[in-house]
Amino acid sequence: MIESAPTQVIRKQPSAGRRTGKPVWYPAAAVLGDAAAAAVPVYLAFALIEGANAMAYATVAAMAWLLVRGSRNRYAERHLGEGDDIGSALKDWRIMIGLLAVAWAATAEKSPFLLTLAALLPCAPTSTIGHVLIRRHLIGRRRDGRTVRRSLVIGEAEAVDGLVGHLAQRTDHEFVVVGVCPIGDEDPQALAPVAARLERHEPPSMSADSTAVLDAVRRLDVETVLVAPGPLMTGTRLRRLSWALHADECPLVVVPGLTDVAKRRVGVSSVAGLTMLNVAPPLRRGLAPLLKSVTDRLGAALLILLLAPVLAAVALAVRLDSPGPVVHRQTRIGRGGVPFTMAKFRTMVANAERLRQQLAGSNEQDGRMFKIRRDPRITRVGRVLRRYSLDELPQLFNVVRGHMSLVGPRPPLPDEVSGYDEVGLRRLTVKPGLTGLWQVSGRSDLSWDETIALDLRYVDNWSPSVDLGILVRTVRAVVAGTGAY
Repeated sequence: MIESAPTQVIRKQPSAGRRTGKPVWYPAAAVLGDAAAAAVPVYLAFALIEGANAMAYATVAAMAWLLVRGSRNRYAERHLGEGDDIGSALKDWRIMIGLLAVAWAATAEKSPFLLTLAALLPCAPTSTIGHVLIRRHLIGRRRDGRTVRRSLVIGEAEAVDGLVGHLAQRTDHEFVVVGVCPIGDEDPQALAPVAARLERHEPPSMSADSTAVLDAVRRLDVETVLVAPGPLMTGTRLRRLSWALHADECPLVVVPGLTDVAKRRVGVSSVAGLTMLNVAPPLRRGLAPLLKSVTDRLGAALLILLLAPVLAAVALAVRLDSPGPVVHRQTRIGRGGVPFTMAKFRTMVANAERLRQQLAGSNEQDGRMFKIRRDPRITRVGRVLRRYSLDELPQLFNVVRGHMSLVGPRPPLPDEVSGYDEVGLRRLTVKPGLTGLWQVSGRSDLSWDETIALDLRYVDNWSPSVDLGILVRTVRAVVAGTGAY
């Protein structure tokens, strides 16, 4: 069951009779961007190093990239702007490299393949940037009530409220609910009007349900029907309803109620005539977690070497700004509930822990996290360090020692963990991170529940591509300094 949303996000309703397809320039922009992402680096590499046939090699690379992307429906209207990420681009990149390798071997081509491979390394991230820009434009249109689908929700009153409320929390999806069809006598609390009502018991003929629903679909100019399954919406009843809707060329979407489960973990199968939804377990064992562990330690060690001058400069600034130790050490809870000592550059006065008791009444969080936007304990240098997350740099040593990961949930304090329920304890099944979804989604502006929800989303849906995307977004969040105090 989808829980009801605590708040509603208002966006303009689409006008009836107005079809809201995506702009026709989306595919053209995506194709041109992808072609340039493959052709430009290959052309530059061969022009500078080989000096010959640069345009030919660039053309082949662009055509191979477009062929792979097109064969995987990346330019289809229903996919453009819908969650395009680095993960899908990396999968396509591997396929393209395989195709080029086969073609290179089969034709006995004399060109240096390693040069082509090196030139194509930025292809996937550059293509992703183009698709992300399309997604941003699409989200802006949807916020204004354009490029959305007028939707009708069917289900029991509680399920309808949960689904409508969940959809109302965000404006980056394609569904705008213009009516609901509750099953039974209970009235839903959803903001959308009741367009029709279905009998509690399954009707003897299929026309009883279909007549009411089709009348609502035509009257409200509905483009998609969403069904929230429940005991009263049996499989036979749902199947008959789908016949009627499909005969009227209206799509039917069944919403099972799963939340925050990545698409890659979900599959559909058919067994004995039953349609089954398969949810794969989170990645915990195998090559990917091993690669993450190795990458964490090597990456942290490399960053320590590269940032050594920055670390020294920050340490000197902290020392000169106020009396006290340069590094603040604090006990945090790691994977499996094991405590460890986390290091940060000191950003507060030396007696900050004692002063916290005096400031307890000024806490701007909900009690389980202590945050004050203008905390008087923070030093002048400390405010700068916090704004740009420079105080977190010593945690690179925690990553090298294996206590933390580069990406993961926020490392919690012991008193926070003591108040966890079984849902909160799930955060401790992976290593805490130097950065994470909480870092790129608002940092200190997030409430406790929002922080927990983001951490659980990461724990359940972690993958190497998710980590890479968070690292890229972290750079932008740190530069902007949003939500840091």
